Amino acid sequence: MGRAAEMLGVTPAFLRSLDTARLIVPQRSSGGHRRYSRYQLRLAQRARDLVDEGTALEAACRIIILEDQLAEAQRINARLRQERAAQPPPQEQA
Repeated sequence: MGRAAEMLGVTPAFLRSLDTARLIVPQRSSGGHRRYSRYQLRLAQRARDLVDEGTALEAACRIIILEDQLAEAQRINARLRQERAAQPPPQEQA
C-alpha cells in the first residue's frame, strides 16, 4: 500500500478511505498487505483529482462509480450496434 500511495502522491490513509467507501477493494497478499490493480490505481488517481478540486470524498466516489457505469453501458451499446449492423436485414413477408 505504501508504494501505491507514493505512486499516486497520496497517503495510505487516503487509500484506506477508498477501501472503506468501497470504491476500490484491493486483493490481499498472503501476508495481508493490500495489492492494487492498475485499474484500481486509475480509480484512486481519479478520486484524488476530484478531491483536489474540492469534491467531497463520498461524492467523488459516487461520481467515479457513475462514470464507470456509463462507460460500460456505452461499450455494451456500441457492441450491440455492431452486432445488429452485421446481421442480414429482415426479409419482408408477402
